[in-house]
Amino acid sequence: MDGPERAADARTPQKTEAVRSRAITPRTILVLGDGGREHALCWRLAGEPGVERVLVGPGNALMGDVAEIHPELTESDALGVLALCRAEGVELVVVGPEAPLVRGLVGALAAAGIPAVGPSAAAARLEGSKAFAREICGSAGVPMARGETFTALEPALAFAATLPAGGCVVKADGLAAGKGVTVCADLAEAEQALRESLVDGRFGAAGARVVVEERLLGREASLICLCDATGACLALPAARDHKRLLDSDGGPNTGGMGALSPLDDLDDDLAAALVRRIHLPVLAELARRGTPFRGALYAGMMLTAEGPRLLEFNVRLGDPETQVILPRLAVPLAPLLAA
Repeated sequence: MDGPERAADARTPQKTEAVRSRAITPRTILVLGDGGREHALCWRLAGEPGVERVLVGPGNALMGDVAEIHPELTESDALGVLALCRAEGVELVVVGPEAPLVRGLVGALAAAGIPAVGPSAAAARLEGSKAFAREICGSAGVPMARGETFTALEPALAFAATLPAGGCVVKADGLAAGKGVTVCADLAEAEQALRESLVDGRFGAAGARVVVEERLLGREASLICLCDATGACLALPAARDHKRLLDSDGGPNTGGMGALSPLDDLDDDLAAALVRRIHLPVLAELARRGTPFRGALYAGMMLTAEGPRLLEFNVRLGDPETQVILPRLAVPLAPLLAA
């Protein structure tokens, strides 16, 4: 890739080329999901050389011009996914949402001999548990905000009171569809968020444990790497999503209201440095524990005055970021996903 659309490679050009050369373009691809991310994936893959068919399930009615839609399919139906793959000769499954990854769909497909893009259930805990992600980052030396994990209201509130003025962030430990993070301006807002999660059960089991962190100031950025089981790591173009529901950064957090790419404050050189500082140490730590990571590793970061700090990991392509990243790729995506 050349110029601003070049994906940053944290290792060497030879390593990047090795990732590409190992892969064979799959002819029939199944994309799982029904949102904008999956639509962008189908659009990109359908136009690539060597790709003959793109299927999507459950999909939505707007995807019919770029994929064969299977509305009967759901991401949680592993047996249904397996049956469709066998019936249609699917050579690669691209899992869009996080929930089936955390439940172990990739492992089930692998056991049936069907390649899929995504980590094992064990490695997917990076997104499935924010407490686990903090543990991994602590072992790997990845910089994060000061924070602790709690299952009870009073100790969580006491810790929040020790954090610097400017508020804190309360995060449901488990999956909450992108809505489990509350940015609190003061202790009163922190108490409300903690009560909703730990006492009222707003997020169910996902919020029975919470992470309370110091609030960081800066500009957020998303950097997604495609990783294979050998440790090769290729960064896609950086992006920034808008999380708040309302204009002027107001309202509650959402799964993402929109995104932009490229970023004027995160060029290719900085992206490569961030991959070395954040992605590669975490990949090495997971491999050391016997759970190597394969798939898309998404680092949500805050670019602070003191340097970048990791906010969270996702274990799949981001939505809405994928919608602005994929049009910028200067090389075929399918071989990279299949590597």
